[in-house]
Amino acid sequence: MTACDEEVLSPVNPNQLGTETFYRTGPQLIAAINSVYATLQGNNLYNREYFFLHDLLSDDVETGGAQLEAPRAQVLNYVFDGSNPQIEANWRGWYRLIHRANLVIENADNATDDITDALRSRIVGEAYFLRGLAFYELSTLWGGVPLMTTSASSPDGVPRSTQEESYAQSLSDLNEAISRLPLSSTYSGTDVGRASKGAAQAVAAKLLLFQGKFSEAKPYLTEIINSNQYSLTDRYLDNFEEESENNSESIWEIQFSEAFGNAGGWNGDGTGIAEVTFRGQEYGPNAWRNLIPNTGLVASYERPSNGAPKEDPRVSYNFYRLGDTFNAGASVLNETTVQGDFTKASWRKYQTIYKRANENTQSGINFRVIRYADVLLMMAEVENELTGPAAALPYLNMTRNRADVQMPEYPTAQFPTGTKEQTRIAIQHERRVEMPGEQVRNRDIRRWRRLGFLQSEPIAGYQPSKHDLLPIPTVELDNNSALTNADQNPGY
Repeated sequence: MTACDEEVLSPVNPNQLGTETFYRTGPQLIAAINSVYATLQGNNLYNREYFFLHDLLSDDVETGGAQLEAPRAQVLNYVFDGSNPQIEANWRGWYRLIHRANLVIENADNATDDITDALRSRIVGEAYFLRGLAFYELSTLWGGVPLMTTSASSPDGVPRSTQEESYAQSLSDLNEAISRLPLSSTYSGTDVGRASKGAAQAVAAKLLLFQGKFSEAKPYLTEIINSNQYSLTDRYLDNFEEESENNSESIWEIQFSEAFGNAGGWNGDGTGIAEVTFRGQEYGPNAWRNLIPNTGLVASYERPSNGAPKEDPRVSYNFYRLGDTFNAGASVLNETTVQGDFTKASWRKYQTIYKRANENTQSGINFRVIRYADVLLMMAEVENELTGPAAALPYLNMTRNRADVQMPEYPTAQFPTGTKEQTRIAIQHERRVEMPGEQVRNRDIRRWRRLGFLQSEPIAGYQPSKHDLLPIPTVELDNNSALTNADQNPGY
C-alpha cells in the first residue's frame, strides 16, 4: 500500500481515448467538432423536438389527424410547467451541444499533428458559433441561464446568470466566430454545411433584433448583404426539397441524409447514428399529421377576396390541399388519403411525398435554419425603425419579387405602408407568409410583443406574467447544486 506512488498506481492508458489522449491531431479535432454538429441531429433537437417546441409555441399550427401527445398538447395550449418533457428535451439538447463545444475550444491547442493554424482557428470558430447559437436559443426562450463556458469536470453546478449576461455571452461567442470563420463560398465537398461568417452574423442580428437593438443589428445584416454570398432562389420550394439543399439562399442548414439513417430516426441521440429527421412523418398529410397549418395562418395569405389581384402562390408552396398531386404527380390527395379533418390544409414544406408515395421516420431533407429571405426581411424591419418606410420597402419587396411568387409590391391596397406603423404590419405579414413552419414565428411574436408592436395577442392561453419565458426544467433544478426553486421563472 505504501511502496508505490500515485503515478505508478494510476497511469493513463495510452490505448483508451480520453481528453488526455485525444485532441492530438487535425483529424481528431475535426471529429470533435463534427460531434458538436451531431447534437443538432438528435431527437431532442432538429430530429424531432426542436421543430415541435417552436411551432407549438407559435400560432403557425393546430392539431391535425391524430390525438396530440400530452406533453405537446400542454405546450400548444400553454398549460405546461417545468416537468414538461418537450421543454426539458430542448434544454438538454442545447447543453449537450455546449459541453461538446467547450471541449473543442479547450483542447484545440493540443492538436499539433496533421493540422495547420488556419484549420485550427476555423474549427474553434465553428465551436464558438455553435455555442453562441445554443446560448441564443436558451437566453431568448428561458431568459438567464447557467453559462457553462468550460467543460464539466465535477458534479458541481453552475449558477444562473441574468438574461442580459446570457445575451452578452451569446453575442461574444458569435463575434469570436465571425473573426475566425470563412465565407460560405470557401467550403466544398464534405465541408459544405459547416458554419460560416455569414451564419454567425445572421444569428447575431437575430439576437440583437430580439432585444430591439436595431442600430446594433444593422451592421451585421449589411455585411451579409454586401458579401455577395447569397441570393434568393427563383423557385421558392428549392428551399425545402432534398435536391436543392445548400443553395444560394441558404445561409446555414442542419445536414440530414437517409444514407446514414439505417438505425431509424428513433435512435437520433446526437452521436451521428441516425442523421435523419421526423419532420415529414410528423406533419405529412398522409402520415401522422400531428400538426397542420393553423387556419388563421392559411387565411392570412392575400387573395382576390381581400383585395389582392391573385392568390399568393406561397399558399400552394407551403400547404397541400385536397386535389393536389404528390408522388411525382402520380397520386392525388383526397378524402381517403388525408389523415383527420381533410377539409383543412396540410404542410407541404419539408415533406418528402413530393417525390414518393409515403413519408417515413427517415427524412433526409436538410433543415434551413437561416435563409437569405430572413435576412432581407430583418433588414426591412431595421430600416423601417431607424430610417422609415422608404428605406424598408426595397428589402420588403424582394421576397415578393421572387420569380415564382411575383406578388404586387408594397404598398398595396391591403398594406399601404405609408407610415412606420403601417410598414410594421406589412413586415409582420410578409415574415409570416414567407417563413411559416420554419421555427421563426414563435420568436417573432415574442420580440414584437415585448416591443409593443403586436396589433393583438395571437396566442390563446398566453399569460404575459408567466409565459414570456419558459420554465427552467424541474430536472435541472433538482440536479444542479447551484440552483434552487427560487431560480425558477415567475409563474411556474
